[in-house]
Amino acid sequence: VQLVESGGGLVQAGGSLRLSCAASGRTVSDVTMGWFRQAPGKEREFVARLSWSGSYTYYADSVKGRFTISRDNAKNTVYLQMNNMKPEDTAVYYCAALGYDLWGQGTQVTVSS
Repeated sequence: VQLVESGGGLVQAGGSLRLSCAASGRTVSDVTMGWFRQAPGKEREFVARLSWSGSYTYYADSVKGRFTISRDNAKNTVYLQMNNMKPEDTAVYYCAALGYDLWGQGTQVTVSS
């Protein structure tokens, strides 16, 4: 099973990006998925998670109201819509299949002030 993130890049403060996490090798429609991030010199931190059914979401306080996690099980893909971005959102973003210790390679997000 492989997770591949995409959609990262450079954006100005107040802007938006949508990250994608495509799974291959196995369906993840029955797996709780999450997004994490790691800024330079800091530990990896939780951002958001989404239940396998899509009914339950949970967000870090720092992104609540600005980020939205979603999934398209037909495409075996999980998304992270990031709006009203701030320079402190700058980090490498990783998706993960929670409970399986399965991680993608990460995608860089940089927010300029």
